[in-house]
Amino acid sequence: MAWHGIIGPREAGASERERMLTQAAEIFEREGVDSPERVDVPAKGAAAADDGTALRDPVRAIVPALQSGSLFGGRTGVLVVDAHQLLKAEIDAIIEILTNADPAEAVAVFTASGTLPASLKKIVAASGEVLTVRSITERDAAAWISEYAKANGLRIDQAARSELLQTFGSDTSQMRNAIDQLAVTDTVISADDVKERFTNRPDEPMWFLGDAIMSGDQGQALRRLSDFLEHQHPLVLLSYLEGEVRKRSLAAVAPDYDSYVAWAKANPKSWATKKIWESRTRANGAALANSVRAISKADLVIKTQPEATHRVTLERLTVAMCRWMSR
Repeated sequence: MAWHGIIGPREAGASERERMLTQAAEIFEREGVDSPERVDVPAKGAAAADDGTALRDPVRAIVPALQSGSLFGGRTGVLVVDAHQLLKAEIDAIIEILTNADPAEAVAVFTASGTLPASLKKIVAASGEVLTVRSITERDAAAWISEYAKANGLRIDQAARSELLQTFGSDTSQMRNAIDQLAVTDTVISADDVKERFTNRPDEPMWFLGDAIMSGDQGQALRRLSDFLEHQHPLVLLSYLEGEVRKRSLAAVAPDYDSYVAWAKANPKSWATKKIWESRTRANGAALANSVRAISKADLVIKTQPEATHRVTLERLTVAMCRWMSR
């Protein structure tokens, strides 16, 4: 198998990206490629090639990597990171290269967030495999702590494990760095060790906070709100909550699932879409209307009042929506 794809979640975080790269490294090792060329695809707004060729400068390294044999008799390889950002002309050029390349001499691995371009995914699937890396939850992270501690002979008490999850959420990449910093002696890592060294949870997917609010878990929601405000602007949260309330409003009045999907312009196979539909009876019309009005008022405060009022405004909104949306 010569061509491989690894697809992560649309909003892949550090942990998911790390797992994607780990899987890529395992593929190259299995295929006998020692030092693959790495190509980091730039965002689609990046400047095109100056000479009018189809490939932008950062993407060009894929050509010699797949067309030139190894000087040492082994297979050459190329790792294309963020392949979902390839331009159409680049996709066409890469497909032509893959069509003419010798699978016995070259290996290509494409990683992407969300999905691989359809035509590229087709040729990859025909030659090799397309793997999926799912979003990492805090439950996954808790299991990861146990596995990492066992594999490295570390002792981490239960309170410290809870504190690691409190501090780092599902970001196992940051968590590994933290544990490695704490594991400097043979003593048991304690919660106090974690608290003294690390304070702020890193940026995390918005739906963690949204799920806590929609499930009515006030303590969890307020904690995640505090984490959120360390990294993002309050208006980002208000926009997200407005969208969530809108989708739940549509689900509440839709006669069936297909109608809801059409009205919301949502992916019918998406876990998030199904989750909203299944919880459509949790909040009644009054709760949805209250949420809309409260979000509008909060939006006005954020845009017109001093920054010192923003946190308390969002905290009040969070508590109120926890009550309304979980009824």
